[in-house]
Amino acid sequence: MAGSHASHDHARSPSDGAHQLVAKVLTVSDGVIAGTREDRSGEALAAVLSAAGYEVAERRVVADGVETVADALRAMTDGFEGLIVTTGGTGFTERDLTPEGTRAVIEREAPGLAEAMRLVNPLGRLSRGMAGIIGRAIVLNTPGSTKGCVECFEAVADVLPHALALLAGERLH
Repeated sequence: MAGSHASHDHARSPSDGAHQLVAKVLTVSDGVIAGTREDRSGEALAAVLSAAGYEVAERRVVADGVETVADALRAMTDGFEGLIVTTGGTGFTERDLTPEGTRAVIEREAPGLAEAMRLVNPLGRLSRGMAGIIGRAIVLNTPGSTKGCVECFEAVADVLPHALALLAGERLH
């Protein structure tokens, strides 16, 4: 379920030779916490992130809720430079509160990333997911479906290394 591995403090493009891109995955699911569902979307995200060149430094699972999401994001971003992708809790049910938990802790929104993720699939219009910045970390909310979370990450994967380099203090222009 929740695992922690050695973490690098920096996330930079592998092409600059300095540091590997680093990511964390947060699954938001009452069902996974209760043991009635498998964390398939978290597994899918970890696989696609690894294939895209990210070291997946941590995977965590929390129950749905504003405070559970906010508390997890605070802990996961403390001293972390990199990408955090959440899966689950972005829809219309009463327990889908991941965007509210994210909004409680982000310092700045990144609406272009959230908009690009919503455009990848017609069902994206039903996603309330957001994207934002906490310190030197980018947080992306993706849906709880295996296909949806992967599609959303892939919709913005090309610009994330540049965005992470800018957050890490590199001046690329």
